[in-house]
Amino acid sequence: MKEKNLRSYYNKHVIEAGLDEAGRGCLAGPVLAAAVILPKDYKHSLLNDSKQLTKKQRIKLRSEIEKDSLAYYVAKATEVEIDKINISKASFLAMHRAVEALKIQPEHLLVDGNRFVPYPLIPHTCIVKGDEKFLSIAAASILAKTYRDDLMEELGLEFPSYRWHENAGYPTIHHRNAILQNGLTPYHRLTFKCIKY
Repeated sequence: MKEKNLRSYYNKHVIEAGLDEAGRGCLAGPVLAAAVILPKDYKHSLLNDSKQLTKKQRIKLRSEIEKDSLAYYVAKATEVEIDKINISKASFLAMHRAVEALKIQPEHLLVDGNRFVPYPLIPHTCIVKGDEKFLSIAAASILAKTYRDDLMEELGLEFPSYRWHENAGYPTIHHRNAILQNGLTPYHRLTFKCIKY
């Protein structure tokens, strides 16, 4: 894999938190979001968008991020909340919860993507493909992804036929077929109509 030089900060003179989520496109389970504040001149040769890394690399990086960060938090919005307010709003809700729980108050938020519901009194900047450009967003993507994978594996123990330990709730062929054969679980998002239930 070609090494990328991700930026350490957007604005050097403020405390920045990177934000990203995992699980937007899933049929089951909550959406998780992470907020991460890294040291200002932090460098890491491997840290990158979680989708560009292997599972083993993500797990290794998670422990390093948790050790090296000045503050981090992973929060969620449940499948019930997703159905109630929609996946976009639920993703922003999870991000807000992550920011609120940080032990250090950020002065600026770097958000992966092109939209965000402003967090009270903290300015933000949306960065398209931000997890490929800024270390703090990449770190947030890794925490959100690994925490969610662990959660879906745990939930999958209740419903092994859906193979959430493999697909994390995403609409794979097996997951779709398992829904058609076995119906929905309490963890499925009822408003996601990409297949006939």
